[in-house]
Formats: sequence, structure tokens, C-alpha cells
Amino acid sequence: MTFPQNLRYTKDHEWIKLEGNVATIGITDFAQGELGDIVYVEIETKGKPLTAETVFGTVEAVKTVSDLFLPVSGTINEVNPALEARPEVVNTDPYGEGWMVKMTVDNTEDVEKLMDAEAYEKLVS
Repeated sequence: MTFPQNLRYTKDHEWIKLEGNVATIGITDFAQGELGDIVYVEIETKGKPLTAETVFGTVEAVKTVSDLFLPVSGTINEVNPALEARPEVVNTDPYGEGWMVKMTVDNTEDVEKLMDAEAYEKLVS
């Protein structure tokens, strides 16, 4: 299991990478491992302003369906187009090609309040 140092993490197993005021969000390596084979990702919140910890979509795996929670408040601008045809990329590359959404963050300081890699690793160990 990997925990990239340049990301922040949530207790709900999402990761966030901030560049300026735009954040890329996905689920962690731990989360995809717990879910198993991902067969469908549904995100219908593009363009909607959302608050932190709001459900922004769902991930369907062979075993279960799980909600996706937004780490910080903002507006989703882009949904990863690759997920429609190849949702399994979340299993094979959760921190790269398997990203879920890109969003404009309302307050970038909120990202710093999330867990760093060391704290997240302790949470899931």
C-alpha cells in the first residue's frame, strides 16, 4: 500500500492534491483494496457548489456500493472521463489515472487541515 507524501487524506479514504486553488480528488490505495474490483463510478455533481463531507458520487464494486465524500468545500469542474469506459483504473492507479474529480476549492487552507501521509498511514494500519 502506498501513501504519497504530496497528498492530503480524509478519514473517509479520499485523497486530495492541491495546485493553486484547483484540487484533484480520488480514493486511496487502501480504499480501492477494501472495495475490490471497481465496476462503475457515478458522479453527477459537476458544476454544483458543495460543502466539505458532502457525498459527491458513488463507487460500485463487485461486492458493494460506497459513497464518495468531498474533502473540502468547492465546486467540481471536471469528472475523470476515463472512468466511464475503464472504472477499473481506480484499482490499478488510484493516485494517477484513477483520479475522480477536479474542483475549485473555496478555501485552500482547509486542505492543510486534512491528514498528511503519516497520519493517514497510522489510521489504516
